[in-house]
Amino acid sequence: MIIGTVVVELNLPGINSLKEKRRRIKSLLTRLRNKFNVSVAEIDYNDSHRRACLGVAVVSNERQYSDRVISNIINMIENENEMYITDCQVEII
Repeated sequence: MIIGTVVVELNLPGINSLKEKRRRIKSLLTRLRNKFNVSVAEIDYNDSHRRACLGVAVVSNERQYSDRVISNIINMIENENEMYITDCQVEII
């Protein structure tokens, strides 16, 4: 069993309220779950309206598959409007 994890820190410069941040983050989390069949959650900066930290986990029987899924997730987040990745930590177990 291969477990791939990624922790992504985001900068949200266009967000002016926690309500708006939560709406955009919730939308992103739902799209990630539906498209990649992964576990994903906001794991830090819950009370900051201009920062977010997401944790994503994928379980597979092949390392290449986990690498590919994590790479696709990072690419999808990079292509989001008004969200910028400030840090990204990938770990394959």
